[in-house]
Amino acid sequence: MTPPPCLRCGSTQNYYSAGLCARCHRFSPLTIDSCDDCYAWGATRTNKWLCQGCRSWRRRRPVADCRTCGRHVAVDPVLDVCRLCWRQAELLGTDDIAAAVEHGHQLFFAELFRSRRGKATRPGPQGRRPGPTPQFAATGAPSRKVLQWTIFDALRPNKVTTPRPCTRCGQRPVKSAQSDYCYPCQPGGPVTPPPCRKCGSTTDYYTAGQCIRCHRFSPLTVDSCPDCHAWGTRRTNNWLCEGCRSWRRYHSNVAACHICDRTRHVNDDGVCRLCRKQALWLPNGAAELAAHIRSWGHQLFFADMFAGLGVRAARAAAAERNRLLAAQPIPPRRPVRHQQLVAFTLPRDLHTGRERGFPQPRDRGLVTYLDACVTDHATRHGWEAKVATRARMGLHILLGLQDTPGAAINASDVIALSCLEVPVRPILDVLAVAGFLRDDRVPTIDLWFAAKTADLPAAMVIDLQLWFEVMRHGRTSPPRSKPRAPRTVQAQLRRALPALHTWAAAGHEHLREITRDEVLAVLPASGTARHTMLSGLRSIFRLLKAHKRVFLNPTARIPVGRLTGRVPLPTPVKRIREALGSDDHTRAAIAALVAFHALSPGQLRNLQLTDIYDARLHLGDRSIPLARPVHERLRAYLDYRAARWPATANPHLFIHYRSANHLGPVQIEWLAHRLGLSTQALREDRILHEVHATGGDIRRLCDLFGLSVGGAERYTTVLDHPAINSTNSQAASRTDPTGPA
Repeated sequence: MTPPPCLRCGSTQNYYSAGLCARCHRFSPLTIDSCDDCYAWGATRTNKWLCQGCRSWRRRRPVADCRTCGRHVAVDPVLDVCRLCWRQAELLGTDDIAAAVEHGHQLFFAELFRSRRGKATRPGPQGRRPGPTPQFAATGAPSRKVLQWTIFDALRPNKVTTPRPCTRCGQRPVKSAQSDYCYPCQPGGPVTPPPCRKCGSTTDYYTAGQCIRCHRFSPLTVDSCPDCHAWGTRRTNNWLCEGCRSWRRYHSNVAACHICDRTRHVNDDGVCRLCRKQALWLPNGAAELAAHIRSWGHQLFFADMFAGLGVRAARAAAAERNRLLAAQPIPPRRPVRHQQLVAFTLPRDLHTGRERGFPQPRDRGLVTYLDACVTDHATRHGWEAKVATRARMGLHILLGLQDTPGAAINASDVIALSCLEVPVRPILDVLAVAGFLRDDRVPTIDLWFAAKTADLPAAMVIDLQLWFEVMRHGRTSPPRSKPRAPRTVQAQLRRALPALHTWAAAGHEHLREITRDEVLAVLPASGTARHTMLSGLRSIFRLLKAHKRVFLNPTARIPVGRLTGRVPLPTPVKRIREALGSDDHTRAAIAALVAFHALSPGQLRNLQLTDIYDARLHLGDRSIPLARPVHERLRAYLDYRAARWPATANPHLFIHYRSANHLGPVQIEWLAHRLGLSTQALREDRILHEVHATGGDIRRLCDLFGLSVGGAERYTTVLDHPAINSTNSQAASRTDPTGPA
């Protein structure tokens, strides 16, 4: 099927997603391309795919047909030619534009005609030296004004501005802020400029001791990469292309390349990136790389040429082929049973290791085995290439730091690599599957429990520790108990902590000293606070009584009181509209599902791709027809998801850059953070709208949103709220033309 033309520019080529081409879509991988008017390579999306020269040309000239090339672009009103044809005459040094373009156009790079000498001034009258003032030739240099500095002037902040032009030539900037001349025009000169104090370059001096590539206000905006000489780099990336930036990040060794002898960042084979890229044009790859380069030289390319439109599609197709191919089973290997003990443990300085290098692994067979495990795991779960590369790098570091070669790796050692920008979760998954992980991590809830009970007496902490262990892990022998969720354990202890701290401050050392009167003394009078605190204390004393740690349960037969529920409130319409109309496809899809169908955070988190088909959302035994706005936003999000993570094996609908590497769902907190507001508040707003539309029909609420009868009654109570009734009556009286009877 032929894709439709772009909705923005009308192009019928390079269709990307959501009705837009790759040049118009904000999330497309295309970062640099040719100018729309003069075809100069180096234009970016931020400048609307125009070079600086064409932007200035368009600003002052109307759009018409060029009389020489016939293109419908901005033309000069006097000459009736476009900028590309006008530049041809300038390149040939002739005034006949038609003769200059007779044999075609000479293309050029973007920003190639911007002066490297700064701002130029208009030349003076004939016979005078060009300069900023017409009287310069007759009177010489202007007299310097003598100013007396004051203490207040000395304390003023230094405001950085663009450099001033030279007072003699008016073309180059001054050599420093305290001078009025450039180095060639300096009296007694010309003087050779010093090398750049930032990069050491002896050419293209600009001003203030820096060259034109290092000075932040220089007119140079596009240049070549210093490592691979690819044209199209910018100052924001330190004049490096994206490929060389990534190469430097993963290959920190700086040495002379054994092929081209340039001192650059080289890989483990001693080859720089420019020489390694030459293997792409050779039929036998890297087999005859050195001989080919020494005979024919290097083939240069444009910046970011290897991250174009077809790269992600090719990677996705390769990952799919690797997944379908029957992989050879990896021979299993087990960790060694012995372990080399150390006299004392010292923390490892990983930052120094990154600067000076880590030791090489001593067990090369284990390195090969774990690399194969990474490749297999990455193929099965659809990892990106950089994730697999970083995982291998982290495993090599861990194997090199082992005290016992071939032993299992501690999970705490893997977590310590997070400071090196190494993917911790993928490495843990690979080691767990390979059987080389020793999980010595302390659960977060254990650390939280130790911090919360640190100020309590020792005897009281022993009883609480028993309650904590039974609640977390359960008990199979009498008295039996089922394990509880970590959030339930935290909630119960958090509710009881104020009472426990009060009794500890009163001098009680043990929970068996607590009586019914002391429980009543710390309980609030009524409301939600009384209900929650008493439920937490009952959970503790009931379990301790069953295990015979206390003689009596002092919380027995104490009235709990009525739990004061929270009244659901509507969400501002402005925030809902902002979320629904967001350019972020993930945010818009989450907002649409909650705002139209009132999905709970847990349902959103566990929603899978197979739950949506035939324009319906299937949740258990419920089949929900998707609204048209929801269907459109889900389609845009699925296009974005497929382009961003084309080979991921995660079956869940909503994923991010971390969960795309495994099969688990995202966190509920991530959904609220991405949405920009509480998902539960947006769900309550949708249910409240249905309550007012149906007059509080509980049956309809239960059928539409899967609520229980008790849960639906919580929302129908707002119909009898006095504030809402008064507001509705006032609105009805304003809309009734007859007035009150």
